[in-house]
Amino acid sequence: MSAVPDVSMPAPARPGTVAARHDRLHRVVLAVFIGIPLAGLAAAVPVAWGRGLSWPDASIAVTMYLISGHGITVGYHRLFTHRSFQAPTAVRVALAIAGSMALQGRVTRWVADHRQHHRFSDRPGDPHSPWRYGTSVPGLARGMAYAHVGWIIDSAHADERRYAPDLLGDHAIARVCRLYPAWVASSLLLPPLAGGMLTMSWPGAVTAFFWATIVRIGLFHHVTWSINSICHVTGRKPFQTRDRAGNVWWLSLLSNGESWHNMHHADPTCARHGALRGQVDSSARVIQILEKLGWAWDVRWPQADRIAARRAR
Repeated sequence: MSAVPDVSMPAPARPGTVAARHDRLHRVVLAVFIGIPLAGLAAAVPVAWGRGLSWPDASIAVTMYLISGHGITVGYHRLFTHRSFQAPTAVRVALAIAGSMALQGRVTRWVADHRQHHRFSDRPGDPHSPWRYGTSVPGLARGMAYAHVGWIIDSAHADERRYAPDLLGDHAIARVCRLYPAWVASSLLLPPLAGGMLTMSWPGAVTAFFWATIVRIGLFHHVTWSINSICHVTGRKPFQTRDRAGNVWWLSLLSNGESWHNMHHADPTCARHGALRGQVDSSARVIQILEKLGWAWDVRWPQADRIAARRAR
């Protein structure tokens, strides 16, 4: 593995210097990497509306996105990886199944990879640091591509026995993992089934499969991967961390609050990543609802003294 450079944050570049030009080139790389796919998707929706995209398609897609997406952010991430709260077995199983329907792998593998990421964040051993090939423009472009998707097809994943022994020993979660193919099939087939029933037509099933299965899964994959790539290259950093994790506000809605990544790396076990005023975090709201229903307890909500202690100087 290539050495990851020192992650200490550089001082702001003075205008007109080589460093300033370097920063501008970094921003160009980010604009191309981020802007083109999002622009393409944004253009596709109005073009397709009424010609292959309808209210049933959109409704099913949004519903499936919220269920599977919060299965990842509330379940896989905040509950199983960081133990930000406790929950009864039925809720744990439901969140594990919902996360499995996002098609991001079994919960034990996801948790192991993410725990290793936190242990070595932006240093040698991090499975998806965008800085692994250096800080040059070609190195950053290559690193972002690897952090975004390349690491997933790499055979070197975290050892589940080392990083997720608690889940391997949880019989209910182990059963969810064994049935992972069934949850994948459900995620693929429920949208066209719902589309066909709502419209009572085969075309309704086909368009629902395209938008609520293919587009929905692909969009959330890229949003999740963007936390690995984009949020470790750019974003505001109001809190002290030992890595380059930043807050990227415009990803907060699609990522269910996960893009308040600087706060998360400053206090990984905190149940709310958007801990500051005005920061939208739907995953924290789901946990809050579970807590009010008595289905979550020992929730690690942000505390004023911990936030103050982690503020960047």
